[in-house]
Amino acid sequence: MSEDLEKAVRTVVRDCLGVKPNENVLVVCNPATRELGDALRGEAEAAGAESVLAVMTERDSHAGEPPATVAEAMVAADVLLAPTVQSLSHTASRKLATESGTRTATLPGATTEMLARVMSDDINELIRRGGKVAGLLDRGTEARITCDHGSDLRLGLQGRKAIPDAGQLQHEGAFGNLPCGEGFIAPATAEGTLVVDGSIAGVGLVTEPVRLSIEDGHLVDATGIEGEQLMELLTVHGPDGTNVAELGIGTNGKAILTGNILEDEKIIGTAHVAFGASAAIGGNIQVPVHLDVVSLRPEVTIDDAPVVLEGRLLV
Repeated sequence: MSEDLEKAVRTVVRDCLGVKPNENVLVVCNPATRELGDALRGEAEAAGAESVLAVMTERDSHAGEPPATVAEAMVAADVLLAPTVQSLSHTASRKLATESGTRTATLPGATTEMLARVMSDDINELIRRGGKVAGLLDRGTEARITCDHGSDLRLGLQGRKAIPDAGQLQHEGAFGNLPCGEGFIAPATAEGTLVVDGSIAGVGLVTEPVRLSIEDGHLVDATGIEGEQLMELLTVHGPDGTNVAELGIGTNGKAILTGNILEDEKIIGTAHVAFGASAAIGGNIQVPVHLDVVSLRPEVTIDDAPVVLEGRLLV
């Protein structure tokens, strides 16, 4: 293991999650992510924990539920680390584990190189930025996303609780995404147009801007080949698959555009919107899909106050 990766894994296990001796730690991975799973399990064991690795078959989509045996173990664990290919973040199983008190970090699609690089950002700045963004979303009534490509999307925020994702996962029932670096919320309403010029989960980097049309809280149309692929991935799950599930703003200065949504959505000064499951983050929809899309240089306002301007985070 490289020195940078060793440092990142130690940061995840000991600093972010605060693993203590004799705690029960469960690491869930897929065969393709076994290397990272082994590294995290080994570090948890070195911290004195009772550490178990569960290797499961890949799911059909992000938010696909794990096998029942894994889901039960997630609830029983003190700490859960999930470096899987498809995200467990928005599953009912992860939500149940969180509600039972399990401290959880999901690392969907994380590679060893990504984890080492992106987790090297200043943790104090990540905490400050994430807290500022989440606070603004929390207090806001409406967010608006515009951009030079023609975006004009309005998202109602009332009645919803924002979440900072800054790697602070030491308290009982804590949940977050690693590498970290965003503030996000499950919108109550959504209407308008979003033009995606970064990447689309499950599809990758876009070859040309993709225009998404959103009506009454649902994605109803998407242009181009990548847009068609997104629609296919969502609509196979029925009407709930096209639900506008999340608005997030990236806060990590080490993240770069790679086509891997786990990193792309964390890029400082970007905005992402997700479709599908929202129940795990404060919304009402539980469906086995959750796909994010990234806008690289948006202008984001919350109740008309600018938060992001042309790719610059203003807080």
